[in-house]
Amino acid sequence: MSSWFKRKDKGIQTPTEEKKDVPKGLWHKTPSGKIVDADELKQNFYVSPEDGYHTRIGSKEYFELLFDNNEFKELDAKMTSKDPLKFTDSKNYPDRLKAAQAKTKLKDAVRTAVGKSFGNELVVAAMDFAFIGGSMGSVVGEKIARAADYSLKNNIPFMIISKSGGARMMEAALSLMQLAKTSAKLAQLADAGIPYISLCTDPTTGGTTASFAMLGDINISEPGALIGFAGPRVVRDTTGKELPEGFQTAEFLLEHGFLDKIVERKDLKKEVNLYIDLILNQPIRS
Repeated sequence: MSSWFKRKDKGIQTPTEEKKDVPKGLWHKTPSGKIVDADELKQNFYVSPEDGYHTRIGSKEYFELLFDNNEFKELDAKMTSKDPLKFTDSKNYPDRLKAAQAKTKLKDAVRTAVGKSFGNELVVAAMDFAFIGGSMGSVVGEKIARAADYSLKNNIPFMIISKSGGARMMEAALSLMQLAKTSAKLAQLADAGIPYISLCTDPTTGGTTASFAMLGDINISEPGALIGFAGPRVVRDTTGKELPEGFQTAEFLLEHGFLDKIVERKDLKKEVNLYIDLILNQPIRS
């Protein structure tokens, strides 16, 4: 082996052909620049212990966090979107759906399930941002509506975990119709006195904010979540005013009365069930 490969003068003894690439995902860098070990991040509910940054997680992780022993029954698990508008942009909509399904191993941008959380029956609809930006199409609206029907039929509290870029442009007006449909179902829950908890996570924007995300009996959020309807530039151009710094953060919205509480992820299960026990006038379970 030549000295050029050994690099003894630099103190490097490993031959080039024996070097290994560092596997991806061993470390995570937060927006503030903190470096966190991936295993440590997972053990800390995917929250950076150094700066409290809540990394984005999906339905799989939220189900693990909320349901006792990660035991639940998934509802409408095989429902998938169609292409009634024959929509095409840079690729055909069916091809985009297939690509998203292959990449994420999900059928669409929301999963719904029922199980026990601290012994309380709970129906959860958790959105997945990894699937076309968590966009709300017909399947998202239909699955949330059916999950609300399940809650109504069985008298079980309902929770939606929002994480979305808004309405799905590939379904146009059909996507926008889901705002009215999901809102109507939540009104039925309210009439029946069944608790509905809305959790806004990063990001909660567009049509989700304009419908079910802000209709909870209690609206809570994770720290630092981006929550808003349109982007800052659109809001500024529409209102003609300069916007306060951080006006779309969970902390700003809490201060101005749009949220009831900010809950750290490690406390989420406890806080959700504390509210359920309070509303149902039953002993607190822990």
